[in-house]
Amino acid sequence: MTIGISGSTAAIELEKIENRTQNVQPIQLNEYQERMQKAVRLMKEHSVKVLYLNAGTNLYYFTGTRWNPSERMVGALLFEDGTLEYIVPKFEEGTFKKYMKVESPINCWEEHESPYVLVGKLLKAKNANEGFVAIDESSPYFLVDGISKANSSFGFVTSQNITSACRMQKSKNEIAIIQQAKDITMEVQRAAARILRPGITVSEVTDFINKAHIKAGIASGSYFCIVLFADDTQYPHGVSVPQTLKENEAVIIDTGCRLEEYLSDITRSYVYGTPSDEYKTIWNLEKKAQQTAFEAAQIGATCGSVDDAARKTLAEAGLSADYNLPGLPHRVGHGTGLDIHEYPYLVRGSEIKLQQGMVVSNEPMICVPGKFGIRHEDHFYMTEDGPKWFTTPMESVENPFGY
Repeated sequence: MTIGISGSTAAIELEKIENRTQNVQPIQLNEYQERMQKAVRLMKEHSVKVLYLNAGTNLYYFTGTRWNPSERMVGALLFEDGTLEYIVPKFEEGTFKKYMKVESPINCWEEHESPYVLVGKLLKAKNANEGFVAIDESSPYFLVDGISKANSSFGFVTSQNITSACRMQKSKNEIAIIQQAKDITMEVQRAAARILRPGITVSEVTDFINKAHIKAGIASGSYFCIVLFADDTQYPHGVSVPQTLKENEAVIIDTGCRLEEYLSDITRSYVYGTPSDEYKTIWNLEKKAQQTAFEAAQIGATCGSVDDAARKTLAEAGLSADYNLPGLPHRVGHGTGLDIHEYPYLVRGSEIKLQQGMVVSNEPMICVPGKFGIRHEDHFYMTEDGPKWFTTPMESVENPFGY
């Protein structure tokens, strides 16, 4: 039996887990203000008069205001002089004030009024009659269409060069929060491995993982959870009808949680029982590809070159250097922060250069059609001296958790 797999029960493992969130330091007001100041500097570099932040992740990142996007326009305009103006439906004003972290004027529109016309009025009040408006890249089309048609004297561009440029480089406090979230999910991964047994269902494991995250202090439980057994593991994001676990079968568990709005995301691959020689070979190749990508991730290197490095390792072992199977069917990694997938992406052709503070996953999954898939997923962040792991990569196929 693989070391660290099986031998316990859900009840025993849940009893061991303690709250690990007491010492987490939330993002403070001054950090939100610093983020807006950086955005303003970037706006000037890109000749942007105003930045529109839509309800959702970007509004939260820059203002600390948690508000879910919907069919009603809720957001904020950040002007080139650094001032901020919120746009909110009138009937939501009282509620919005309770969520507002950065205090600024709230401009309201009634249900029969156009919030897009209100945008124009706010622009005119700032003596902005032309120029470029950067619209949150996550905004739905109806909103972009409405703003642009109601304000035709302006040019409209995506905010991505501004918002992503800010969000890609995490602060020390952001990295500390992410580290704590990773530590919690890593403890849950180890515990989940110990409760496995023949006949256990995917729903039993996902239910345990959710409860374990809650026990560790994450009130919302698992942010997501993918559990795969046997040849289901060849499908990166799961199947419609999952199998139950049997002896000597492959296992993939991919899960994470949300802590102070920041996300963890860790995948572990191993065998319940005794792995085949083919599984061992691919498992070790996956480990080598992950390490190769890590070593290629140096300050100033392009994200595309990291993807290239992992694929070169696979090609040297006789697998595809592209996306063909058996091989790696997707990019090597993705940024993670307030969103589970965000910039930068470790993907072929990306010219984004790795900089201090960037946080990315390293998961060059190998899929073998009809047999199994293996994905080692750990994340690292960039320091001035190069990449640093949040979690220790898997040790060996016989002892994946390094006991």
